Amino acid sequence: MGAENLVAERVTCLFGDTLALSEVSLQVKAGEFVSIVGPSGCGKSTLFNVISGLLQPTSGRVSLDGRAITGETGHVGYMLQKDLLVPWRTVVGNIVLGAALTRGATSHEEAEARALAARYGLGEFSDHYPHGLSGGMRQRVALMRTLAVHRDVLLLDEPFGALDSQTRLEMQRWLLEVWSELDRTVLFVSHDVDEAIFLADRVVVMTPRPGRIEAEIPVTIVRPRGLETLTSPEFVTLKRRVLELLYREAT
Repeated sequence: MGAENLVAERVTCLFGDTLALSEVSLQVKAGEFVSIVGPSGCGKSTLFNVISGLLQPTSGRVSLDGRAITGETGHVGYMLQKDLLVPWRTVVGNIVLGAALTRGATSHEEAEARALAARYGLGEFSDHYPHGLSGGMRQRVALMRTLAVHRDVLLLDEPFGALDSQTRLEMQRWLLEVWSELDRTVLFVSHDVDEAIFLADRVVVMTPRPGRIEAEIPVTIVRPRGLETLTSPEFVTLKRRVLELLYREAT
């Protein structure tokens, strides 16, 4: 599996008299990790819904490796902040949920799910149910479910927003390991500026509604990144720049 280029061109979304997105254009290169930040209500999730095909834009188009996918579902993996695990299904059962809901999960897919759980630290919990898992473990299962659909592009909409700060940092470092191993293209929404910078190759800053792209800031901090990254001079400088843009746009 190889990563794919994702392009959104002049995407505009109008809901009645409300202009949610205004001519948003964004390119995410194959294998790139891009974070999106912006004030609440700026249209970040709306943009994700357009890219995933769940929402038809008022105008504009979305393409994947040059192929138009506007309004089509099934081309990207999409993970929300809430893990949405099915309580009566085991870890393996939740990982293969996509296949189970469409055509029925095969024994091969279940074996793949067990291998995925083992690979990313949940092997001994493969047959456990969600109520017995911690918040971080539940989010790992949700991400593995997203990985199990075998899409090169992953949309992650604040997946760690509900976690405590220590668990959140652990999950961020784990996500970077998964991303580096599996060569996926990731578009990541966050309200946490530290998280956005720590994870990304590039941070996209959006304006208040109607959502537009205010700036795209390269993150040139070397990988792999660890705890020392969060206090490095380059990180602090990038954080100040992003915060200045966000607070300027919020006023």
